[in-house]
Amino acid sequence: MGKSILFICNMNSVRSPMAAALLRAEAGGALRVDSAGVYEGGLDPFVEKVMAEIGVSLVGHEPKPVGSLDLSKIDLAIVLTPEAAAEARKYLPREQIEFWPIENPSDVRGGTEDILNAYRAVRDDLRQRLRERFPQFHQKP
Repeated sequence: MGKSILFICNMNSVRSPMAAALLRAEAGGALRVDSAGVYEGGLDPFVEKVMAEIGVSLVGHEPKPVGSLDLSKIDLAIVLTPEAAAEARKYLPREQIEFWPIENPSDVRGGTEDILNAYRAVRDDLRQRLRERFPQFHQKP
């Protein structure tokens, strides 16, 4: 198996599990992919819904804090919030950390469709960034 990629956000309930599931789906078993949060949250039901729309499952995801992981085997941490960047710097050298500022869709207010659209926008943003960062795993239709 190849390199180990860790996605980190604040609660490990929206952005980082989305990113990890998307990369896992594209890379298959070529990478070790995990996600964690600065704090431990609970999986957001809107995440499961918008990921299911594109056929990506989050079955088995259990939110966990960064401090519970052995980071000595991580090749790259992709951090999705400023708080996650600060936390990652406690454990990893700067050259192993990439910062992707990703909006928090759970901050959006409105009706269900407004909220789902915010989650879809984050999912699609992450998918595009992953395809640019890891083009070797992108399967063209």
